[in-house]
Amino acid sequence: MSGSTVGRLGAKVTPIGAAGLDTVDPQLERIARTPEFQQLVAERTKFGWILTGLMLVVYFGFIGLIAFDKSVMAIKVGGGTASLGLFLGVFVILFAFLLTGIYVARANTRFDALSDALKRKVAR
Repeated sequence: MSGSTVGRLGAKVTPIGAAGLDTVDPQLERIARTPEFQQLVAERTKFGWILTGLMLVVYFGFIGLIAFDKSVMAIKVGGGTASLGLFLGVFVILFAFLLTGIYVARANTRFDALSDALKRKVAR
């Protein structure tokens, strides 16, 4: 039950060690107010939503084809036994891996640079 916000009969449960703490750490408030932190959060959130939107379009496009135009998915590719649906399904999976790679690359460059700038400013 640790970490729950609501216990039995609706009673509020606090994590171990946090009982009696009604105030936020002033150091955390100071960090949250810095422009570097706000920029990091804004950029990371925006980028995450863009990648999420792309993945949703590809995934629901694939599901939409399955639901509304099965004949397109049944088209044989290259004269073999594999259908277009198989290749599109593999594409959806590979696209998810690609987006993950893009996010990791961005996190390791831009987001890490913003985090380092934030650490330098907070350390002063």
